[in-house]
Amino acid sequence: MLAQLSIRNIVLIDRLDLGFQPGLNVLTGETGAGKSILLDALGFALGARTRGEVLREGAEEGTVTAVFEVADAHPARAVLAELELPDEPGEPIILRRVVTREGRRTAFVNDRRASIEALRQLGEAMLEIHGQQDDRGLLDPKVHRALLDAYAGHDAEAVRAAWSTRRVAEQALADAREAQANAARDEEYIRHAVDELQKLDPQPGEEDALDLARRQMQAAGRLREGVERAAHALGGDRAEAQMGDATRWLEDTLAQADGALDDPLEETIAALGRAFAELTEAQSGIEAALDKLVDDPHALEETEERLFTLRALARKHQVLPDALPDLASELTTKLEAIDGGDVRIAALEEEMNTAHAAYAQAAATLGKARQTAAKRLDKAIAGELPPLRMEAARFATEITPAEPGPSGTDAVTFTVSTNPGTPAGPINRIASGGELSRFLLALKVCLTPRAEGLTMIFDEIDRGVGGAAADAVGRRLARLAGDAQVLVVTHSPQVAAQGGHQWRIAKASAKGSTRTTVTPLAADERIDEIARMLAGDKLTPEARAAATALLEG
Repeated sequence: MLAQLSIRNIVLIDRLDLGFQPGLNVLTGETGAGKSILLDALGFALGARTRGEVLREGAEEGTVTAVFEVADAHPARAVLAELELPDEPGEPIILRRVVTREGRRTAFVNDRRASIEALRQLGEAMLEIHGQQDDRGLLDPKVHRALLDAYAGHDAEAVRAAWSTRRVAEQALADAREAQANAARDEEYIRHAVDELQKLDPQPGEEDALDLARRQMQAAGRLREGVERAAHALGGDRAEAQMGDATRWLEDTLAQADGALDDPLEETIAALGRAFAELTEAQSGIEAALDKLVDDPHALEETEERLFTLRALARKHQVLPDALPDLASELTTKLEAIDGGDVRIAALEEEMNTAHAAYAQAAATLGKARQTAAKRLDKAIAGELPPLRMEAARFATEITPAEPGPSGTDAVTFTVSTNPGTPAGPINRIASGGELSRFLLALKVCLTPRAEGLTMIFDEIDRGVGGAAADAVGRRLARLAGDAQVLVVTHSPQVAAQGGHQWRIAKASAKGSTRTTVTPLAADERIDEIARMLAGDKLTPEARAAATALLEG
């Protein structure tokens, strides 16, 4: 609920602090006293667009602060979380808006800088404003369907889920048809490209491998010449024979020397053995190199031909050679879609038909429930109208076919007929000011059986009614305030008498300055205020007695 409203230097208000209570709070005062300024100031704190200058003349800065006390599970807490604004369990939600003389306007939520849109979202979650010019709530046909569903407690989740499934199926079918049509236009090209790619069968990384092999084969002749010279320099088999002969000669000499040449010859023979082994290993390496450096012009030609074909095909399709395998896979898939497209589309059509049928069934079920709820709402409204002195008026919830959507296939419009024999029409076009006020109240009473934690403001909703009708208005406002907080700006003494708390709004001029004041009224002061509302400025004993009777009744 709205617990406190603090205003500083806004229009005709220089300083004002109000504390509101649960139940029915009434704001009274003479015409022109500034009741609308109070509501405009509250709207300013809730992010509403303002008309004209807001800042009080001569002031440097103006502020409006609205403090709301709400439960931890209140929807406004979810809004705070979504907007990533500070929130402490059990603590109030504080909205503040500042305007400076330079025209700069700043918004705060719980002392954190915020956007104007954040104020609006939080305001809509915590407070409703209703009046004769209400074009956002009960009078807007765009929200009548949601109001009827909320009244009946309908759960439209089945319809929303069926609608989502239907849309997905429709999109899948549309995509498949589009893909088939696009592929069919290029079928000849795709078939040729797939055949060409399949014949070539490009492999990932093949271009680099072919390029390396080509360069190696191109260099093979030059490299082989150098290796062959090295082989010739080593002498081939002749070198081995010479080293063998030298070893045998030294061994024979060692045997004949009777030990005289053991040391030098043994070491020499051992060195020749090692040299022979190294020579053999070197010759083996040379032979291996020669085997690898095969000079095969035919192999080079084949390698170059495949490499150039691979690159040419990549240029043709404007991709890198390494991307050709993926392209082949992609084009093959398109070709399969062409060849098997009719089968897939037939399957998707079946899925779509099933989704359409499921949605139609869910929407029809919800439509029947709405028809039942509409009759119940019409009956409830009919019971509210006679006490409001609208015995001849008729209210009807009109349900007509609408374009399918996530909320079903029904359009809902609240219609009224204010006189016997006159055709019914939308409530916002048919009812006059006073009638409209009473219709709005009857609707609100019926549509909001319980409104715990909600703050509702009714701006002169009793205009144009008096006597017993005004008394009925007041009693319904009091009933509505049983589980909620209701603030009503009223000129009706009958409505004011139903309030649990009352404030008087007055305007005074002094020293060339005009100020609006708001004063909470004690019990005896309420008697005088309601007597003034009954009889004017001259308070007579009869007026006070009538005021007392209203308060006690």
